[in-house]
Amino acid sequence: MILAFLQAQTPGASPGLFDFFAQAGPVAKLVLAILFGFSLISWAVLLGKIAQLNRADRHSREFLEAFHRSQKFSEVSAAASHLQASPLVGVFQAGYAEIDAQIKAAHPEGGAERRTYKITSLASLERSLKRAASQEVQGLARWTPFLATTAGATPFIGLFGTVWGIMVAFSDIGATGSTSIVAVAPGIAEALINTAAGLAAAIPALLGYNYVLGRVRRLRTRLEDFSLELLNLAERNFT
Repeated sequence: MILAFLQAQTPGASPGLFDFFAQAGPVAKLVLAILFGFSLISWAVLLGKIAQLNRADRHSREFLEAFHRSQKFSEVSAAASHLQASPLVGVFQAGYAEIDAQIKAAHPEGGAERRTYKITSLASLERSLKRAASQEVQGLARWTPFLATTAGATPFIGLFGTVWGIMVAFSDIGATGSTSIVAVAPGIAEALINTAAGLAAAIPALLGYNYVLGRVRRLRTRLEDFSLELLNLAERNFT
């Protein structure tokens, strides 16, 4: 619809920006194609991250409800199997596995002593929780650097298209010996369209990057709080 509107020209009407760009050289079109590719991928990353973070928040709330409601870690583990999108689940499963491994290592023969359920090292448990939290944060932040790259690179790519369009305009002036708008319009059109395209790709990517980064930071804080809570529970019940 928009393309048809841009192409539509009444008899005697002056050509529009789309017509100028359609007559532009291959460099200007290549710049616009690159900017379009950056914009398309950045929008896909942003929308995917928003969906992932929304699901992570929802599953985290459900997991915390199950964690605080349950009396045993085995019950929490069963509930966690249905809430894998939550980063808290990965941290809990790492801590639960470390606790279980320490108990088995302390009492390899099993028997009545296993009923004491004692762990040997809170420091090892803390390291396991930190490592799991770091891995979960990395998973949440995956692909977000591309948004920062888009925000930083596309204005300069657009600026290259702007400079190239101005060069084309001056070249046309030299070739025709005329400074009329008809002579310089194609080059100016290249410059303006590529400038606008660069900004159109950069601004949403920058805003999206800051938005995603803020939500990842909030989830990281929740991971740290949950790790401390799990450590406190382990110290009270398994030492």
